[in-house]
Amino acid sequence: ARGPAAFVPCGTASPQHGRGDQCSTQPCAGFPGALSISKRNLKMLKLKSLIAAAAFVAGSSVAVAADIVDTAVAAGSFKTLAAALQKAGLVDTLKGNGPFTVFAPTDAAFAKIPKAQLDALLADKATLTKVLTYHVVAGKVMAADVKAGPVKTVEGDALTISIVNGRVMADKSTVTKTDIVASNGVIHVIDSVMMPN
Repeated sequence: ARGPAAFVPCGTASPQHGRGDQCSTQPCAGFPGALSISKRNLKMLKLKSLIAAAAFVAGSSVAVAADIVDTAVAAGSFKTLAAALQKAGLVDTLKGNGPFTVFAPTDAAFAKIPKAQLDALLADKATLTKVLTYHVVAGKVMAADVKAGPVKTVEGDALTISIVNGRVMADKSTVTKTDIVASNGVIHVIDSVMMPN
């Protein structure tokens, strides 16, 4: 035997039912709130779905690699280089599209320069720019692509890449870490500041 049909309270007569305390599950004029509540609930569900979708998209965004300057700053061992780039007005250049290959001296590399000489270098924008751009090569040159010989720098002169006792050298500086990839190029870490001719 079939069970009783579901009913909703209804206090007035309608074409779907007679007067009484119960009516069919179909919406009727005697219970207009049922339809209006459903519409409100539908709107709320749509709104919640949109918010959830937006949150999902924001949370699943793919992280974008930082540019050369921000990558160096985040590394924490290039504070002097970052300050020098700022003084020379080269920050915006190295945050540009590039691509660039930077042979980046660490703070320890700058510390090898006598303090008086380093202070004088940081105070001389023209000379500082010349020194810093000597550490930059146009294009993205990964370690596997580096070949021994002269490499023209953005400064104009060529630095010399060589391999000594299995170590890669840029002029007289040792390359201690390679292929730190940034959004606009790559960084190779060196242990001494190179000076152009």
